[in-house]
Amino acid sequence: MARSPRLDIPGIPQHVVQRGNNRLPCFLDDEDRQRYLQCLRQALLRYGCHLHAYVLMNNHVHLLLTPQEKGAVSRLMHTFARNYVGLFNGRHGRTGTLWEGRYKSCLVDSDGYFLACSRYIELNPVRAWMVADPSDHPWSSYGAHADGRVDPLLTAHACYLELGADAAERAAAYKALFTEALPDKVVHEIRTYLQQQKALGTDRFRAWVEARTRRFAAVRPPGRPRDRSNGP
Repeated sequence: MARSPRLDIPGIPQHVVQRGNNRLPCFLDDEDRQRYLQCLRQALLRYGCHLHAYVLMNNHVHLLLTPQEKGAVSRLMHTFARNYVGLFNGRHGRTGTLWEGRYKSCLVDSDGYFLACSRYIELNPVRAWMVADPSDHPWSSYGAHADGRVDPLLTAHACYLELGADAAERAAAYKALFTEALPDKVVHEIRTYLQQQKALGTDRFRAWVEARTRRFAAVRPPGRPRDRSNGP
């Protein structure tokens, strides 16, 4: 069966996740993580994508980025993920694949959903019980957003810039968003739309995506369709 193409619209953010094969680690130490980020930075420049948020976990990564042209995210992920695997295998004396099949991605509505998705990404280490606070995990965009750390990988999204008139005000406002946990409903919604690779956002946003792509953009309910062949 042919694989369905991902929803892909230039200028619309995409939440991307890529997992290690069989959920095995894709980073064995900080040098691996640094090499991964170097490969990512080169690919961002090459393919004209803007990275807004990220987190490196032990066996997977989350990225929130906006392509400037159709197909740019796919080309970026294919190229830099392959380059990183070569570096990883050479350094650790291994062969074969590192990643678990195709990466997952979903479109993200900037209106009311972008900052929630950014928080979801940066809170991953907390939900995984790796750290007590997102600031304790150095391999994410939280330090740049909430503490003013310089991160050359990042391009500030309009939703982040609207949090304040200057860098200090924006950082304080962003940090304040983390005083309350993301509601379970929001976490579930983000995960479901990512797993089904649809358009996370309002009904109006999904209708707009469907009109642009001529493809269904909402998630489908769990379970198989009801068999009506024998009546109600």
